[in-house]
Parts: sequence; C-alpha cells; structure tokens
Amino acid sequence: MTDPVKLPELVFAFEARVQVGLPLDVGPIPGGRRRIVPILGGSFEGSGMRGRVLPGGADWQIVRADGLGELDTRYTLETEDGELIYVQNAGIRHASPEVTAKLMKGEPVDPSLVYFRTVPKFETSAPELAWLMRSIFVGTGERYPAEVLLRFWKLG
Repeated sequence: MTDPVKLPELVFAFEARVQVGLPLDVGPIPGGRRRIVPILGGSFEGSGMRGRVLPGGADWQIVRADGLGELDTRYTLETEDGELIYVQNAGIRHASPEVTAKLMKGEPVDPSLVYFRTVPKFETSAPELAWLMRSIFVGTGERYPAEVLLRFWKLG
C-alpha cells in the first residue's frame, strides 16, 4: 500500500490594498471588451515587509461576452526600505450577469458573490526578498468601487 499524497499547504504571504481609477473602456475587440484600469497607489503588508503600491501600473482586462474577466495586471511595490518588487498578476473574475453588470458600472457588490483569483509572479533585485521569485503564489481579490483588496498565499 502506498502512502497517501500530501497536499501542498498555502501559507499567507501578504495583503495589498490597491487604489484604482476609472476604467478606460477601449470597447469591443475580438474576444471581448477591452478595459484598462489605472493603478493610482496603495499599500501592502505581510511576511515582515510593508510598503506602498506605486502609481503607474494598470490592469489590462478583457471582459468576454459571458462575463468572464481575463485580468493582466502589472504594477510595482516599494518596501519601506526602498526595495522595488515588480508584480505581474494574471487572473480571472466572474459572477452572475447581474453582479457583473454592477462591477462594470463601478457599483459596490458583495465580494462573496464574485470569483476573483490570481496567479502573481514577482521580480526583485533585493536578496532578502528573493523568496518571492522562488515560490509559486496564488491570490484572491475583492473589487470595490475605488480599491482592490488582494491577498497572496505561497504554495508550500
């Protein structure tokens, strides 16, 4: 008899509160509706690090006809020590048609009604943060009218 497979565990890494601006609606394109959501700033904290989300990033979204949002978000974190972390966060978001319509209008919705998951990748030259590039992470998101709350877990 073989030993049971041990499932990898998830270890909480950090949380980011990202302030976002009004979406730029490029309009319908093949595959869906293109929207670009500017990142205005924010903060992050966890795993012995904290700092701010630098303005200048964005979320380049395609919202398909069935309501599934394909997310491609890129932004930079700066720790309190001045170290930079580049984040490329791919993900998906979907909800019922009614909830999706509210999200698209920038209206508040209950986060429990939205499936919002991401797979972030991190890049940094800071030796003490190299662990961010040596692990796989998953994330959850909650979209609010002017903010996105992201939580990241390291796959152990």
